[in-house]
Amino acid sequence: MSGSAYTVRIVGDLADREAAFAVRKEVFVGEQGVPEDLEYDAFDEPGSDAVHLLAVRDDGLPLGTGRLLYGPTAADRTGGDPTVGSLGRLAVTAHARGLGVGVALVRAIEDVARARGLTAVDLHAQTRALGFYEGLGYEAYGPEYPEAGIPHRAMRRAL
Repeated sequence: MSGSAYTVRIVGDLADREAAFAVRKEVFVGEQGVPEDLEYDAFDEPGSDAVHLLAVRDDGLPLGTGRLLYGPTAADRTGGDPTVGSLGRLAVTAHARGLGVGVALVRAIEDVARARGLTAVDLHAQTRALGFYEGLGYEAYGPEYPEAGIPHRAMRRAL
């Protein structure tokens, strides 16, 4: 799970978790104005059915993050299908955009989903990011809806 001058890894310790949360705070709370109490949820707690990933530059600087929900945790986001995971909280810092970090994170999350026996991944995409996800093979379905005051569409990709 690596790219040029950065690596994507599963969050394995408290330092990684704090780095991932700092990226999310910078992007979602700082740049997009998402209220902090909406950004963090029960799926961020240790022991939940969530896998967090972190992209870090070779010198240790955090560049991006994302998470995969699976099992019962993902059911309300995937139409109740236990074979579908939910990709979420994908964030790349402003200085790392355009380096392929987002693509690397999505592909790493899909690899984790496959390793857990999932057959597809759903996500709630901000409408401005639809083209990014379509380029990775995701297809939008259902109507547009607001999430944290930002227009979104549900998308899915079979693995």
